Amino acid sequence: MARSAPAPAAGRAPATPLPSLRQLRYLTVLAEKLNFRAAAEACFVTQSTLSAGIQELERTLGTQLVERDKRSVRLTAAGEEVTARARRLLSEAADLVEIARAARAPLTGSFRLGAIPTIAPFVLPRVLPRIRARHPGLKLFLREDLTERLLEQLRAGELDAALIALPYDTAELEVRKLARDDFHFVARKDHPLAALKSVPVERLDPAEVILLEEGHCLREHAIEACSRIKRPHEAIRHGPRIEATSLPTLLQMVEGGLGVTLLPETALKADLLQGTGLVARPFSSRVPARTLALAARPSSARGRDLDLLADFLKRS
Repeated sequence: MARSAPAPAAGRAPATPLPSLRQLRYLTVLAEKLNFRAAAEACFVTQSTLSAGIQELERTLGTQLVERDKRSVRLTAAGEEVTARARRLLSEAADLVEIARAARAPLTGSFRLGAIPTIAPFVLPRVLPRIRARHPGLKLFLREDLTERLLEQLRAGELDAALIALPYDTAELEVRKLARDDFHFVARKDHPLAALKSVPVERLDPAEVILLEEGHCLREHAIEACSRIKRPHEAIRHGPRIEATSLPTLLQMVEGGLGVTLLPETALKADLLQGTGLVARPFSSRVPARTLALAARPSSARGRDLDLLADFLKRS
C-alpha cells in the first residue's frame, strides 16, 4: 500500500515557492535589452542559462512573462508588472547588503553618486578632495546625467544618491536640501542691462533669453524665473527662441549676440565666464533661484553616509 505524503502541520499553510534574486535579475536585464543574447552577456551567463532561469521564474509564478519568437522578445502585461516590482526588490536587497557594510564605518566602500551637468563640474571638484582626505576607504563612482534619468537610476538601485536642483518632482524619494543657488543675468558687456549694477527681473525680456534644450532642469528654472515678469512668459516657453545643448554652447550663443541668459551662482563662482566677453549681474528684485539637493531612496541603508555627504556639500 502506497504511503501518503505527510499533511502540513495544523494551522500552517504550505510554503509558497518564491523566485530567486538571480531570476529577477535575469528578468530585469532582459526587459532592458529585449534580446536574450545581449541580456545573457550583461549577466555574464550563457544564453541557455538565462533562458532556463526565465522559464523557471515563469513556472514559479504560474504565468507567462515573456513572449518569444524568432524575430523579437517582448514582455507580457504580467511581465511588465513583475519587472517593475523586481526592480524594487533588487534595489531593497542591495540596500540590505549596505546595512551591514555601513555598520562598519561611515563613507567606506563603493558609493554611486549621480549629478546633473549644471552642478557636477562646479561643485564636486571642491568637495571630492576633502571627502577623500577624510574618508580614504570610500570608493566614489560618479555619473553625470539629466535629472529625470538620474532619478530613474536612483529608484532602480543603480545609484545611492543624486545631486539635483529643485524645484523638481522627486515623488517618493527622500530629499536633503543643501543650499539656495541664486540666478544671475548674463549678457555681453554692450547689452543695455549690463550697465546696471543689478537688474530688476521685470526688465528681463523673455524673447531674448536663450535656454538649454528640453530635458535640462536649468531650462525649467529659467522659465520659472521669467514667469515672475509682469508680461506673459509664454514668449519664452512657446515663442521663437534659440536652444543650446550645453552650457559652453549657451555661452557662445550669448557671446555671439544672439540673446541673454540666466546662470546659477555656483557656475559663476567656478569662473565659467572667464575668457569670455560676458558679464554677470545679480537681480535686484524677486531674485530667481534654485535649491541644490541630495536625493536618495527612503529605504536606503546609507542614511549616515548621506548625512555626512550632505554636510560636506553644505559647507562647500
